[in-house]
Amino acid sequence: MSATQTYHISVMLKESIEYLNIIPNGIYVDATFGGGGHARAILNQLSDKGRLFAFDQDKDAQKNVFQDKRFTLIPHNFSYITQWLHYYGIEQVNGILADLGVSLHQFSAPERGFSYRYNAPLDMRMNQNQNITASDVVNNYSQQQLEKMFYEYADLKNAKKIAYHILQYRFDKKIETTFDLVNALQPVLPKTNDYPILSKIFQAIRIEVNKEIDNLKSFLNQTYTLLAPGGRLVILTYHSLEDKIVKHFMVHGHTDKELQPDPIYGKIVYPFRLLTKKAVLPTPEEISKNPQSRSAKLRCVEKI
Repeated sequence: MSATQTYHISVMLKESIEYLNIIPNGIYVDATFGGGGHARAILNQLSDKGRLFAFDQDKDAQKNVFQDKRFTLIPHNFSYITQWLHYYGIEQVNGILADLGVSLHQFSAPERGFSYRYNAPLDMRMNQNQNITASDVVNNYSQQQLEKMFYEYADLKNAKKIAYHILQYRFDKKIETTFDLVNALQPVLPKTNDYPILSKIFQAIRIEVNKEIDNLKSFLNQTYTLLAPGGRLVILTYHSLEDKIVKHFMVHGHTDKELQPDPIYGKIVYPFRLLTKKAVLPTPEEISKNPQSRSAKLRCVEKI
């Protein structure tokens, strides 16, 4: 297994590249560089005149950079996509790809604090330069803030009870490590098979720490203007909240608004042509080789 594969196994790699429908001389964006698997596959389709820009705010991911005159890695969050493409003199691109999954490396590196399997500082920052950590969230948020976070970001019906027990625990001891948090959650965990609820709780905290929903919406709302006519947007999501936002955007062209009929002609002018009426799912073979892919959904649109 290569260094890139040990960092992260690219999900639905073949399907992603096929849906991008790459023009050899085109300009493309890999908005979530990670281990570089998707980026390398895009470059393999480009001619010497093609260009690829990639984004990743994670310092560990930035170590996976490779030398290619057609390739530029931008070490920032993809919510700054327009700003940085304009910096490089790029007004429009032929395709944008974003794989919203957390990398295998981030889950497997104990010191990053993404996983409840290891006892480590409760961190969860994608950008290690930011100040707010997961420990800050669970120790400083009010019960109402925690309850809202668990309900909105993980659809946990017992969000109020989870928030209550975190507050009860932190009265006596600061929640500094992943195991501290797991201990605080014991009253709400089932005796066996606690994996599903722990995964959702950690997911909600990670989303909050990294402002993932705000950044995703900001990114999506910039893509329509950045795409050239006929340009394609390919997004891989991993949980229902992300997927709902992406589906709404691909229909309406905005994450928080809906299309309205033209006031004169009464017709709705759609911004995109849907190329995936239903989400594309990983094959059973891919799931068996890479279990992390099991919740992935791929959606693609083409700018009209």
